[in-house]
Amino acid sequence: MLTLWGDRQERLCDDSSRRSFLRAGALGLGGVALHDVLRMRAQGGTQTSASTTSVIFVELAGGPSQFETYDPKPHAPIEYRGPLSAISTSLSGEQFCELLPRQATMLDKLTVIRSIRHSKSSHDPSSHLTQTGYYKTGPKGGPSQMPCFGSVIGKTRGANVPSLPAYVAVPTIMRNGGAAHLGRGYEPFQTSGDPNDPKFQVKNLTLIDSVSLSRLDDRRSLQSALDRQRKLVDLDGSAVALDEFKQQAFDLVTSPQARRAFDISQESDSCRDRYGRNTVGQSLLLARRLVECGVTCVTARVTGWDDHSDLVKRIKPRAAEYDQGMAALIDDLHERGMQDDVLVVAMGEFGRTPRFNRNGGRDHWGPLMSVLLAGGGLKPGIFGASTSKGEVPVEMEYRPENVLAMLYRHLGIDPSMTFDDFSGRPRFVLEERELIHEII
Repeated sequence: MLTLWGDRQERLCDDSSRRSFLRAGALGLGGVALHDVLRMRAQGGTQTSASTTSVIFVELAGGPSQFETYDPKPHAPIEYRGPLSAISTSLSGEQFCELLPRQATMLDKLTVIRSIRHSKSSHDPSSHLTQTGYYKTGPKGGPSQMPCFGSVIGKTRGANVPSLPAYVAVPTIMRNGGAAHLGRGYEPFQTSGDPNDPKFQVKNLTLIDSVSLSRLDDRRSLQSALDRQRKLVDLDGSAVALDEFKQQAFDLVTSPQARRAFDISQESDSCRDRYGRNTVGQSLLLARRLVECGVTCVTARVTGWDDHSDLVKRIKPRAAEYDQGMAALIDDLHERGMQDDVLVVAMGEFGRTPRFNRNGGRDHWGPLMSVLLAGGGLKPGIFGASTSKGEVPVEMEYRPENVLAMLYRHLGIDPSMTFDDFSGRPRFVLEERELIHEII
């Protein structure tokens, strides 16, 4: 947990700090105080947006098979198509895998691109590409080398509502979801915990047990008075008063609006059942709740798609949860009239090999992947095509960066802008930034 403190800490015998009276939550930022995060953002020129547009990015971590999701090959040899069947969708002549029956009935609300391609087939560099627009280089692992789209959004757009974070990760940060050279002030606010847990609570927004809101107000007034006094006697003008950034930190932690936004228990039982009483379904429900309340970018992790063996057995329960949760999310956005304001993107880091391996699974395959988009005013339907055996694109070939370009377009962010990297070199948000014109 992060702690909001003043300028000087004094350790007490119970190992607490005299001035560390408020825990502000684990933002994945080491020991950076929340008000310092807000100050870093302001120094970087972040402005709170008056727009209502937002993004929900569903990370299909591990790399789902295109065959067992959105691009079945019912006429291919068995070693390519696999044992699962293709089913009809709501658009004549188009088929999904049988594991996605709910999404199949709403293809008129979905935008599926079957022709996304890139050249890597390793998790770390590939997920870095799909989340930042750049391959990661060097040894496997380590922090992001370029900023994730969520951090770029946080810096350039800010939150749609001032009392909420701009970039929220449910329940945890994506594999390469960090801010890199944009700075720690643009790391995601992580909800942590399982939103399907009956005891789920976003601890990032809770006070320590010994501090009530009234006591917090008293201490805030006291610190404000002390800081004003110190500022008066500070001859060189270097003292920092309880400024607007500390005020924003107080507001975030004590804001009823922020508490409501993250309180998934406020949703009806029928709504929660509709999404599915599991981690995937409840994460997607929380994502909808957050963008509806004013968060600009929410990422939701749906993990476990790395099926090198026993693919059919392993994928069935996971696909069922994903199918139910995604279908509920899309329908919910339409029913609430949010389908144009919210762009949903579901993407893994690559697809899977055309042939089943000897262990009954599919291995990593960068040359072809399917990507789902929904909302954002995009044209619905199936776009692009792959070979008859699902090997490579044959029509409308694009890259993951082009999907990110569509995400930035939706939010009104220019991906040709630059930010200096750690060496001081200006780097484009995206070097490959052509839009996917066919779906506009």
